[in-house]
Amino acid sequence: MGQDIKGKIAYITGASSGIGRATALELAKEGVHVGVIARTESKLKAVAEKAAAQGVKTAYVACDIADMEDVNQAVEWLKDELGPADILINNAGVGLRGDFLEIDPDDWKRTLEINVFGTYHVTRKVLPQMIDKDQGDIITISSSSGLKGTAGSTSYSASKFAVQGMTEALMQEVRPHNIRVFTLNPSMVATEMMYGDNPDKNDKEKYMQPEDMAEYMVSQLKLHPRIFIKQSLQWATNPF
Repeated sequence: MGQDIKGKIAYITGASSGIGRATALELAKEGVHVGVIARTESKLKAVAEKAAAQGVKTAYVACDIADMEDVNQAVEWLKDELGPADILINNAGVGLRGDFLEIDPDDWKRTLEINVFGTYHVTRKVLPQMIDKDQGDIITISSSSGLKGTAGSTSYSASKFAVQGMTEALMQEVRPHNIRVFTLNPSMVATEMMYGDNPDKNDKEKYMQPEDMAEYMVSQLKLHPRIFIKQSLQWATNPF
């Protein structure tokens, strides 16, 4: 029999839209108190209010995860408002496509600052809370591009390959503290970051939706604490 996640506390990055927003709302439906982080405060407020309608406690804070001090303050705020985290969803990230020689070096670097260092900053600040509790769950959204490089995705693939290595090493470190580290590697999910408003890519019968990823994460979190899936890939069944 799995575990009941009702009453747990989750912090979610990149929660103003897409997978992060869907996950915050799905966790709230399960009775999980949610703290949401992203850069756009107005969108965060709307997500927090919708989650609170499920009867859970919520908190939100605008933050640039590439800035470690900003992250430290944001996580302290969530801890003061909700309590220490049981669950961390590292979802915030950016995508960048273009030929290797044509991408602006500052944009190339910024991708790593957000996707790699941002994930590091948030995890570094939240992890001691879980160690103190001697339990916790960390789910990091990577990408299939973090397992196989493709033309036009040098910075994005580099960042996601780095995330894979970082989280796998962390997984080995924290297992003695009863902390589970999951890495998810979706191919293409119909989010604003991936497709924008392209109607051809928004066929909900064909393309993976943020809600699909949210439901999958909830199912992982409900696994008995003695087991976890360290890495998994998510694919659309027939997007052709």
